[in-house]
Amino acid sequence: MKEKFISERQVKYKTIFAFLFFILAFAAGIYLWKLVRKEPQAGGVPTTLRKGLMYDEKLFSSTFNKDKLVKTYPKSEAVKKVRVNGNLGLKNPNIDTATWRLQVVKNNGDTMFFSLNDIKKLPKTEIVYDFKCIEGWSQKTWWGGVRFSDFINHYHLNNEAKLNYVGMNTPDKEYYVGIDMPSILQPQTLLCYEMNGKPLPVNQGYPLRLIIPVKYGIKHLKRIGTIYFSNERPPDYWAERGYDYYSGH
Repeated sequence: MKEKFISERQVKYKTIFAFLFFILAFAAGIYLWKLVRKEPQAGGVPTTLRKGLMYDEKLFSSTFNKDKLVKTYPKSEAVKKVRVNGNLGLKNPNIDTATWRLQVVKNNGDTMFFSLNDIKKLPKTEIVYDFKCIEGWSQKTWWGGVRFSDFINHYHLNNEAKLNYVGMNTPDKEYYVGIDMPSILQPQTLLCYEMNGKPLPVNQGYPLRLIIPVKYGIKHLKRIGTIYFSNERPPDYWAERGYDYYSGH
């Protein structure tokens, strides 16, 4: 086989072409970005970017299977020092579980109130999995609580579970999330009251937080105050600031 030699002139032309192509592509990218930034805002980001996020959500949600479990690990692999991925809604460190109540608003407008003991009466479930933060870090963490699906079934909230979304907020309403129903009914989603076998620390959402392994950390609302149900998307703190509403992984 004959070797193919490239002349010095050809190398020069290819180099110039590649350099010009890079400059033009870079300039086109800046131009398009400026056009996008001038667009009206939709949920904290330009309309085109929001459409892209919505398309991603449609794609990923269409392949979601709530019966598929995330990978779990032995308790020995769980970290002892768990990172805190935000403190919104946790300004008041003095929560008295004797008076604290979880409020659940039914679809007919009635409100149910649950003490921590009411929740602990249900079978306890534990999970050690790789908690993923949208900032790019992850940790194998150990959580304990009640399956959200068990809570729904035990307290006869099955009609509410037929709706499209669940909304949650902290008692002070400072932090709030909206979650699609298939994801929150995934059997590893917990109304969580323990971390590493002990009651939740205050900075991890004491007395009750959400653990939803199929979502990034921004959906894991700490210190749940109210749960409600809707066919329309509930408000979501970070989606309003330009993040993906779905936030699955």
